[in-house]
Amino acid sequence: MKLTGLALLFALWLSACVSEGGHTSFDEVARVTSPDDSADAILVETNGGATTSFGYLVFVVPKGVWLKSKDEKYLVASLYRSTRNANAYGANLKWPTKEELTIEYFAGSAGLVQSSVNFANYDVNVKLRSGVEDSSAPPGGMLHNNQKNTNRE
Repeated sequence: MKLTGLALLFALWLSACVSEGGHTSFDEVARVTSPDDSADAILVETNGGATTSFGYLVFVVPKGVWLKSKDEKYLVASLYRSTRNANAYGANLKWPTKEELTIEYFAGSAGLVQSSVNFANYDVNVKLRSGVEDSSAPPGGMLHNNQKNTNRE
């Protein structure tokens, strides 16, 4: 597995930024299934506390696998301070084809941990696309908005 310089810096930041409870949060905020229904792309929001911004980790797992903590074998990308628009943190996951996963974000820092991962006898190529604005994304962090929407239902 090849770590880019940015991904390595993010990994170091993530290990250094811990909350008072001694841990960084690890919350799944988005899951998108591949077009062939065999894999899930998972976006996890991390938060080390009031003095840090949101971090995001992207994993590609067999469909239905749930992660309770960071699992390096599935990790494909990391983002820090990534936004979907001027007021909304996060990123969007898209599967144009079963062989391509695109991670879209408006601004922030991002790096690929793996640009390609072999999955179910084919390669999934992972691409980052910055400058993609999602004007429909609500302000704030993704976990907060997911919880707010769940409480309304």
